[in-house]
Amino acid sequence: MTITTLKPETAAQVTDAVRWALSAGEPLEILGSGSRRGLGRPVQAGHALDLSGLSGVIAYEPEELVLTALAGTPMDMIRAMLADRGQHLAFEPPEGGTLGGLVASGLAGPRRISAGSARDHTLGIAGVSGRGEAYKGGGKVVKNVTGYDVPKLMAGSFGTLTALTEITVKVLPAPEDSATLLLSGLDDAAAVAMLDRALRSPYEVSGAAHLPAGIAARSGVSAVSGAGGAATLVRLEGFGPSVAARVAMLREELRADAVLGRDESLAVWREVRDGAGMGAGGVGVGTDAHLWKLSVPPSAGPATVEAIRRTLDVEVFYDWGGGLVWLAAPPDSGAAIRGALSAGGHATLVRAPESVRAATDVFQPLPEPLMALSRRVKESFDPKGILNPGRMYAGL
Repeated sequence: MTITTLKPETAAQVTDAVRWALSAGEPLEILGSGSRRGLGRPVQAGHALDLSGLSGVIAYEPEELVLTALAGTPMDMIRAMLADRGQHLAFEPPEGGTLGGLVASGLAGPRRISAGSARDHTLGIAGVSGRGEAYKGGGKVVKNVTGYDVPKLMAGSFGTLTALTEITVKVLPAPEDSATLLLSGLDDAAAVAMLDRALRSPYEVSGAAHLPAGIAARSGVSAVSGAGGAATLVRLEGFGPSVAARVAMLREELRADAVLGRDESLAVWREVRDGAGMGAGGVGVGTDAHLWKLSVPPSAGPATVEAIRRTLDVEVFYDWGGGLVWLAAPPDSGAAIRGALSAGGHATLVRAPESVRAATDVFQPLPEPLMALSRRVKESFDPKGILNPGRMYAGL
């Protein structure tokens, strides 16, 4: 299919583009830099609305911990600006992309267990609905609202409700120091139990992950790859003296084998955030493996993986204290993976060829009452279905 790309440079031009698509009955694929294009189902549209031309920071108030930028602003620019003032986006999003793509995909990294998700840090938005109406939602302060909390509704909507043009996010001071406790050789169940113990402690843990031996061996951090087996990781962050004191106390309680200093700690958590090493040719899992994320009750993670392993050769590691399972599996494994979620949770296919994503449920199928609610929300923002149709669910 030949795709025509529309690239507006102002919010008014975005409104004109959506109104044209609405009048012509032409669906639009909403894009920023395209870095998240492999997430979700492929959009069947003859026209792309490229929002990367809407770039620039509108307002940054470090003292108020608020930043407002156009949706196509590169995240590399925003990260650099925040770093100059010792601040960051606390939910630890992945590298690259644009601010609009980041919010639309709703992604968060290992610090989600302590800082929340993209949704929790999105204060305000402006955009154009599928009705061709420009509107704003939220503001520059954290407050309760009645009706739709529109900014939070946009987070994780994958461009199916609104073409975002402007976003306001909450920023926070970046930690001065980071250290990670390393425990070696634990099996999955023992590791998740240890992570739970760490998270229940008073030491303000901001990262809790477990890398089985095969994944740990591929780490670029020598202390992890050289551990000689599985690596269980517990991160503490904050002011230097506070980190040192908390590390000393928690290391004694957990009987940790080693402590990774700041540079190694930062490096290994980038690997955890990005799923580094997954599907890299482990036993039974080739480089064509499909990558899944399973969100489960933390205590149920090891049992869920064990149930999957009864029928599939897979590789896994655990984040969020065991509540997030990264899983590399052979193609055509979706039914077996979702069938193992007996304790609840959901499975999302995050890496697979476009042909596979077009023919399968990328996101966990919703119960009919929730699907009916999703349809009503879609219809209220985009009644003609012109914005990223089918990106999340077929026919929606």
